[in-house]
Amino acid sequence: MPRYEYRCRSCGDTFDVTRSMSESSVATPCPQGHDDTVKLLTTLGLAGKATPAAAPQAQAGGGC
Repeated sequence: MPRYEYRCRSCGDTFDVTRSMSESSVATPCPQGHDDTVKLLTTLGLAGKATPAAAPQAQAGGGC
């Protein structure tokens, strides 16, 4: 099951919740009991070493 990161707007606490994708948007109280939380966008899985795209090669020849 995926883990989602949330931040409490009341106390500023950041916490993770493991739940199904279909429940990812359901309101989640923070561990302190505050209800004003927001789901954060995470970059997990997007991190890594990027390889630059190869420069386009000129095509020889031509055609009519």
